Amino acid sequence: MSEILPRLPAKCVDRAKKVCKEWLSCISSKEFVMMHCRHMCKGSRQKILSIGQESCFISSTGVDLVDEKTMITLPFHVRPSDVWILSSLNGLLCVCLRNTFEMLIWNPLIRSSINISDSKSYGFFKIYSDVVGLYIDSSNDYRVLHIKRGRFTVDVMAYSRRSSHWKRIPFLQKRHYHTNGYVWSGGGGLFVRMVYILMYSSFWLVGDIVIIRFDVNTETFSEIGFP
Repeated sequence: MSEILPRLPAKCVDRAKKVCKEWLSCISSKEFVMMHCRHMCKGSRQKILSIGQESCFISSTGVDLVDEKTMITLPFHVRPSDVWILSSLNGLLCVCLRNTFEMLIWNPLIRSSINISDSKSYGFFKIYSDVVGLYIDSSNDYRVLHIKRGRFTVDVMAYSRRSSHWKRIPFLQKRHYHTNGYVWSGGGGLFVRMVYILMYSSFWLVGDIVIIRFDVNTETFSEIGFP
């Protein structure tokens, strides 16, 4: 249990919890979590990006030790403090520039970026009203999911890294998501395998919390119950 389970992939560890109560207790402990993290980090190329007021650093990382930082230069002409990180996936970041609200795809390791905003007002981020996530579709294309809440509607656009174009995706029509009664939860979204999960909460209705799921294969939305 102490030598084999910590070396299993996360998906296998999740299944191992169902074997017996002893395994469940072991896998649920903080000690196991730390052991599993150590094994998963060995030989990997994980990095930490640190953005300060005037500087930006990249450092290699393990569970117990952070190596010496390397300063990098931003590929866009703004101060580091004017860069908002909206989402990340496999080392790619989707960021917003605070002075123009333009959205960009940025790879800090190779110091490269792509501006995905255009003349049709696509690719501009509005704080408190929008939420952004990165995903890989069924054709292995990196995409940016941009959900925009307007005055009377919720618009969903998806940007294709391969074609460099935006396309519209239908959103749910069951609730009044466009009103100020609902806000996106902090942190925006979470990727769980092939599903993109968002949380919506309400200002006015106590306990009215909804989880909205986005299937990256079919590119459709659905609601699931909140525990």
